[in-house]
Amino acid sequence: MMRIEIDDLTRPEVHALLNEHLQNMYALSPPESVHALDVRKLRQPEITFWSIWEEEQLLGCGALKELSSNHGEIKSMCTPKALRRKGAGKAILAHIISCARQRAYKRLSLETGSGAQFLPARKLYESFGFLFCGPFADYQEDAHSCFMTLELKNSMP
Repeated sequence: MMRIEIDDLTRPEVHALLNEHLQNMYALSPPESVHALDVRKLRQPEITFWSIWEEEQLLGCGALKELSSNHGEIKSMCTPKALRRKGAGKAILAHIISCARQRAYKRLSLETGSGAQFLPARKLYESFGFLFCGPFADYQEDAHSCFMTLELKNSMP
């Protein structure tokens, strides 16, 4: 059984996963197009970070950044390469969307890569109703980025 918990970003397993994620992003995209956050940046007060576990095994993580009182951004959604396709991504995404609704956000947005390697992530977001959009917040148009958004209803699912 999976459990999702707010994480304080101190466990070595979480550091290892975030390092794997950053290395992967820099391998797939030019440095100026990498928008993944390191541990220090994920500790900002406007960011809530969650990890997802099965017993003592880390299955993934995700974060929600408050852009404004009615707009949130998904950050650092990732699972270890060796543990993908177990449902952790769907579970953490559903959790983040639920939290965004509880915060009464009207919109939830994200940036992900535009390359073929990012297709599974884009398909996951599309399966939850995210639509492609233009840049938001401080992002600029970038051939290596895709921007997606989900209009949230006030009612819980």
